[in-house]
Amino acid sequence: MDDHEITAPFRPARRSVLAVGAALSALGATPAAAATRARASDRVRLRLPAPTGPYAVGTTRLHLVDRARRDPWTGDRVREVMADVRYPARSVSGHPRAAQMTAREAAGFDRLNNFAGLPAGRVDWAATRTFAHRSAPLARTAPHPVVLYSPGVLDPRTLGTTLTDELASHGYVVIAIDHPYDVSAVEFPDGRVATSRLPEEFAAAQKAGGAAVTSLLEKTTAVRVADLRSVLDTVERAFDDGRLRRAPVGAFGQSAGGFAALQALHDDRRLAAAADLDGVLAYVQDDRDEGHLSTVAAEGTDRPVLLMGSDGNDRTTVPSWRELWRHSTGWRRELTLGGSRHATYTDAATLLPPVAAALDLDRETLTGWVGTIPTARAVAVQRAQVTAFFDRHLW
Repeated sequence: MDDHEITAPFRPARRSVLAVGAALSALGATPAAAATRARASDRVRLRLPAPTGPYAVGTTRLHLVDRARRDPWTGDRVREVMADVRYPARSVSGHPRAAQMTAREAAGFDRLNNFAGLPAGRVDWAATRTFAHRSAPLARTAPHPVVLYSPGVLDPRTLGTTLTDELASHGYVVIAIDHPYDVSAVEFPDGRVATSRLPEEFAAAQKAGGAAVTSLLEKTTAVRVADLRSVLDTVERAFDDGRLRRAPVGAFGQSAGGFAALQALHDDRRLAAAADLDGVLAYVQDDRDEGHLSTVAAEGTDRPVLLMGSDGNDRTTVPSWRELWRHSTGWRRELTLGGSRHATYTDAATLLPPVAAALDLDRETLTGWVGTIPTARAVAVQRAQVTAFFDRHLW
C-alpha cells in the first residue's frame, strides 16, 4: 500500500465535547525553554517496544481532504486530515521500517509538548523507528476489524505507536488520526506543516472568562469527532469498493482522544465499541469538576465501553465517568492502573524514562510525566487490556 490522498464529502458531526484534564491548562504556559542545541550525534535516540502479535505490520499514510467542510481553526475552504494506517502485512521483505515522526513533525513536538521540564533540542525524535514497514502488502487471510485512534491534545498521532503497532500485529487495521491545528505539528504530503493554534486560543479564552473556555472545549471536541466521522466515511468506502473486507469498526484514544472516541460511539452507529484511556467526559479542565457533561456521559451508550484511568481516576472520583456508567446499558469495564499518570497511556511511558536517565533529570520530573509504574508493566497491561477488549467486541 502506498500513501494516498482521498477527497470526499465528509459527514458533519453532531454536537460533541472534549475532556482535556490538565492538558489545556498547561497550554497557557510558555513551552519548555529551549536548551543549547546539541549536535545531532549527541542527541538522545530512543527505541519503541516490538509488538507481540503473530503478524508483521505494514503502514501507509492517508491525506484526507474534505471539500464540504471549512477548516474550523483557520477558515480555509477545506478541512485536511493526516492519518497513519497500520495493518497486518503479508510480507515485509524489502519494505523499510517507518519513522515515528517526520523531521518537521519531530521539530514541532520538540518545541511544543505536554512535558514540562523536558529540555528542547536534546532528543532526536525523528530518529525513532516504529515496527511498521512502509507500503508492505496487506495480509488478505480474513476480514480485519478496523480501529480508529485519536491522540490527546497537542500529542501527535504517532505518540500512540506502541498500541497501534500492537493491534495491527494481532490482525487489526488501525487508523491513527492527527487533528491539524490541535496537534503540536502535522506535516502534509506537499511539505506544509500545520502547527497548534490551541495555546493562543486557550490564552484568549482564559482572558475572556469561564464560558469562553467551555466553548473552546466544545469546539475542540466537535472538530475531533467530525474528523473521526470523516475517517469512518473513508472506511465505509474502502469496504464498499473491496479494498477492505467488511468488518466491525471500533475507536480508542488517550485523554481528549479517548473522550472523542466515546462521543463518536454515542453519535455514530457505525462504531461498535470504544475505549477511553484517561479522558474525562465533560467540558471541564479538571477531572473532578461536576457539570458541563458530554452527551455520551449524560445519556450513556448501549455499546461496549472500556475506561482505563490513571492512578486515582475511576467512576467514584471522576463525575463524568460516574454518569456514563449510570446511564449506559451496554457492556462496560473500568480499570485503574496503579502508579500511573496521564501520559502513561502514550509512548511517553517507554520513551521518557531513558530520556530522563540520559539527561540526568530528577526523579520528580520523570514521575510527574509517567508516574512510578515500571515501563514494562505499563506497556504490558495496556496491550493486554485494549487488545482483549477489541478481541471480545469486534471479532
